[in-house]
Amino acid sequence: MSKSVESSIESSVVNKQTMANDANVQLLQQQLLQQQLLQQQLLLQNTQNQEDEIDLAELWRAIWAGKFTIIIISMIFAVASVFFALSKPDIYKASAILAPASDDGGSGLGAMAGQLGGLASMAGISLGGGGGVDKTALALEILKSRSFIENFIAEHELLVPLMASEKWDMESDTLTLNEELYDKAASKWIREVKAPKKQEPSNWEAYKVFSNIVTISQDKMTSMVTIEIEFYSPTLAKKWLTWLVQDINEFMREQDQVEAQASIDFLTKQLVNIKVATMETVFYQLIEEQTKNMMLTMVKKEYILKTIDPAQAPETKAKPKRALIVVLGTILGGMLSVLIVLIRYFISKK
Repeated sequence: MSKSVESSIESSVVNKQTMANDANVQLLQQQLLQQQLLQQQLLLQNTQNQEDEIDLAELWRAIWAGKFTIIIISMIFAVASVFFALSKPDIYKASAILAPASDDGGSGLGAMAGQLGGLASMAGISLGGGGGVDKTALALEILKSRSFIENFIAEHELLVPLMASEKWDMESDTLTLNEELYDKAASKWIREVKAPKKQEPSNWEAYKVFSNIVTISQDKMTSMVTIEIEFYSPTLAKKWLTWLVQDINEFMREQDQVEAQASIDFLTKQLVNIKVATMETVFYQLIEEQTKNMMLTMVKKEYILKTIDPAQAPETKAKPKRALIVVLGTILGGMLSVLIVLIRYFISKK
């Protein structure tokens, strides 16, 4: 009995050793396989690097072989860029820095609403909210509006210089008009356009062109307003910008005058029906406030926007950047010529 037990124990030990040996063999095989895969990967990478080096060298040889083509095409683009840059007329930029004019005397009915709103409501009068309106922001939005710009162009007769000019003569300080668009001798538009456009530019066309040459911005920190106009003539750019500031101040002044006068007329009519002495006092105070507003519109020359730095006729052009145009044109020609050389090389290689 004991011998059978011993033999079974020995056989189990032998089996365990055999299994361990098999596991070691399998582990060695896996390690060898991993080493082989790693060697293959390294070999493949070396082969790819060699191929890349060969490709780069081949590309360089192709570019060098076509160097004269690259030089000629680049020179053509450089010369063309020079002529293009010189053909572009100079553009001058006039700018003005403005500040919101102080709102002396409060904000009219909006200010009175906080103090007398309760008593006024007893008389059936609505004074509106006490927050009022930011007149500077309103003025800037009106400056950008189509109706204001169209009226501005019509009032100052800017249609011909705005739509028909092509450059500025520095010696005579005059605009040169495009003879294909406008006949100066006959004072007549002769441009050829397709329907729905007409020979004479429409208000909408003039508005779009003028909007493109005017830039309006406001600094959120300081509330300072900057208005810029770009045009062929520095003199006209300055003049138009000055007119623009004057016109928006006058427009806002007239608007407030009309509103103040309408309020005074309304309150005066309502006084007839007032029987309570306290309410009469309220109405007289409201009329006094509107009269004060009317007085301010008459005495303040710069009603909404106060000029800090007035517009000046610029002496140096703002654009075009001719040197930049030539550099970019030459670079574009060089890139295009290299592409042409490589395409021709690989087509001929097939």
